Amino acid sequence: MTTEVEEYLAAVPEPSRAALESLRQTIREVVPDATEAISYKVPTFKYQDRPLVAFGATETGCTFYVMSTNVFNAFKEKVKEFKTGKGSIRFEPDKMIPPEIVKNIVKARISENTGMYR
Repeated sequence: MTTEVEEYLAAVPEPSRAALESLRQTIREVVPDATEAISYKVPTFKYQDRPLVAFGATETGCTFYVMSTNVFNAFKEKVKEFKTGKGSIRFEPDKMIPPEIVKNIVKARISENTGMYR
């Protein structure tokens, strides 16, 4: 059975598709029991029924959505080499966000969703 997220990714041209698949795998390593769905037209991970992080393709690259201003601001200095929005990190497929940073952001979002993050 093909999921909505797999359908989304199948429509993304290379090399962005491979970059998003890699990002997806990195997120999944941290939170294997999260659910995936399309929300606001992008693949979104949910943990304990609450949005955690999301990702998507743009015409010019890829975007990782932190989905929390507090967590985003805590990591802003670590991602200063990337273009950022209010809660998003844009990256090129050949210049990915380092996996350890992604993992730490996901862990911080889990903590925030469970009330442990301050």
